[in-house]
Amino acid sequence: MDQENIIKFISKQKTALIASVNEQGYPVVRAMLSPRKIQGNNVFFSTNTSSKKVKQYLANNKACIYFYKRGKFKYRGVTITGDMEVCTDQPTKDMIWRIGDRLFYKQGVTDPDYCVLKFRCVSAEYYCDFKTESIEFH
Repeated sequence: MDQENIIKFISKQKTALIASVNEQGYPVVRAMLSPRKIQGNNVFFSTNTSSKKVKQYLANNKACIYFYKRGKFKYRGVTITGDMEVCTDQPTKDMIWRIGDRLFYKQGVTDPDYCVLKFRCVSAEYYCDFKTESIEFH
């Protein structure tokens, strides 16, 4: 598995698990909707500025995202480690905004409680058929 195929794999998954580090130094994992955009080594998610995960990423930007596909006879998964940036600038918010987001952010794309999580992939571990491969992102 190479970087290009990892990106193809994660772009097809409907759910992402993302991890942050809480104030006590423990990992915290949450389910998220699939990424809004994947651009190079960057994976973009939308979320609430007021969420605990945003506070955690602002305090410690180390992060992990996980995607998997479970079939009848085959399980594939990839853990990607990297850094999470909280983006509140308007161009980034505009880039991934969707019309349906107004359900969650009543003030629209300029809602102060709407922000973007920009994850920069550093390395990955891909698992399939009882084998694990390590990949470095460039």
